Amino acid sequence: MKELKNISRSRAQESSAAIERLYITMRHLFNRGFYKPMGVSGETLREALLSLRPEIYGSIAEEKVELNGLLYVIERLPVGIEECRYINLTSDEGYSKSHFQPIVPPKRKRNCYRIDDEQMNIEITRGRSDIYDILTHLTFIFIESHKIKDRVMIDEEGRLTRDWEKLEQVVLQNKKLTLIDREKAISHASSILGRTFAEVIDIYESFGTKEKPDRFLHVIYWLGKLAIEEIADNNKRTITFSPILRERLGHHIYGEIWANNIKEVLERNDLLTRPIHIISANMHSVMNSIFAEPVLGSKYKGGDDFQIFEDLSKSGNDVLRKKVEEFALQHGMISLPDTSGTNIDVQIFDTAKFNLKKSAFPNAKFGKEHPVLIVMDYAFGEQAFETIDELLKPYKTATGKIFLNVESVSIMGKAGILQGGKGDIMIPNAHVNEGTADNYPFENELTAAMFEGNGIPVFAGPMVTVLGTSLQNKDLLQFFHDSTWGAIGLEMEGAYYQKAVQSASKIRKSINPNVKVRYAYYASDNPLETGSTLASGGLGTTGVKPTYLITIKILEQIFNIH
Repeated sequence: MKELKNISRSRAQESSAAIERLYITMRHLFNRGFYKPMGVSGETLREALLSLRPEIYGSIAEEKVELNGLLYVIERLPVGIEECRYINLTSDEGYSKSHFQPIVPPKRKRNCYRIDDEQMNIEITRGRSDIYDILTHLTFIFIESHKIKDRVMIDEEGRLTRDWEKLEQVVLQNKKLTLIDREKAISHASSILGRTFAEVIDIYESFGTKEKPDRFLHVIYWLGKLAIEEIADNNKRTITFSPILRERLGHHIYGEIWANNIKEVLERNDLLTRPIHIISANMHSVMNSIFAEPVLGSKYKGGDDFQIFEDLSKSGNDVLRKKVEEFALQHGMISLPDTSGTNIDVQIFDTAKFNLKKSAFPNAKFGKEHPVLIVMDYAFGEQAFETIDELLKPYKTATGKIFLNVESVSIMGKAGILQGGKGDIMIPNAHVNEGTADNYPFENELTAAMFEGNGIPVFAGPMVTVLGTSLQNKDLLQFFHDSTWGAIGLEMEGAYYQKAVQSASKIRKSINPNVKVRYAYYASDNPLETGSTLASGGLGTTGVKPTYLITIKILEQIFNIH
């Protein structure tokens, strides 16, 4: 037994070292300005990723191609990336004012531009975490592309298997496939991928778009084609970082524009000196928690408290959502869609304009001054520090500085859980930075006891702030969970938010030193359970109840309802 423990510990240590190597290598390649992912310059990155074998990338270290991981990554990269030999990471450099149409990946807000047949530009405005995310995803799909190449190249002269030639015919015809043609193509593709026909059929439609229902075949073909050309013609794919991006990164340029936009709107509406509560959440839960009841409540009398929120979350219910939003805009909500490049939308709520008797919080008690809520959409990794750090700085006017009266910062987020399952709630008392073990203990105004009795398991303890969701494996997470760290979950922003709040309140004195903080997360996945990782699909309606339960508890504290 003792021997086994040592082996698993050393695997956790290997994983930790691999993450550190990835982190250092990515920063080095960024400073260098370009590299070839499947060449010598990309070797350290590939080796570290294969040593780590992240859970989300499934069978990355095996010969067969990983399908769930590929779907997860393709949904977070721009359509057409598989066809591009040159990938250029840029800052916001004016492409939005050109004829190029932005391509936004379905599961990640980032603007991408297809420059020509061979080049894709990806705009980085969300900081280093965005770069780590993209580089690990690209490394993964390039490793997978070489697995395809290995299975279809018969010899060094470039002769290819019959399965490949048949797949190529179908893809290059570029016409709508009949069921028979599609199934023939899937048969050839499954042979190329080392997967069963049934496995490919199961995932096939998830890759499709309205315009390209057979996109799966295109993705596999183009990944394989470019990998074959890398070997046969020595025509390597290249990733470059624009000089402007290298110059701007880390200088809070987008965060500063974003924060100033918010402060200007506060000033225009005479809200700058009022008590302010900052909430990081999605763009619907606070609005719906306050206004869904007065707008739609009569329909739901006597029903389940959360049914109204489940209905609002369903994809076809745009009309219901619009009704609530229009009512909110007439009763104190100001909507600020992002124009700064951070991709973080904002809503400002002036509680002085609420008709509390007609809201879900009729017993709210405010002091002399009605508070203002600033609700910001989720930040991405290190971007959390950049945005909150800038938001908590004093507002510079022609006559001097105005310090913001920030009374609380509340963070509601999605996270991976290490005990329990999807939809459970986690209440942290500290954030530990993965890799460095920098740690940020804090007094959380929310407690596990507040959430009990609602039919949702609740866990309390430290949480690990990770470099990226795509860099986790079971061994390392098991170590964080089982050792004296006692971690209950993992997420990407907590330590960065807390670092910004602590420096503003305790060192720079730009906000109240006793500012209240609230952190609560609901579980989007359990990376320790095979089949429950992020690559296994979304939460569906499982996430609705915990999302709204956390939002309501935060609002009850802000509105002094005990």
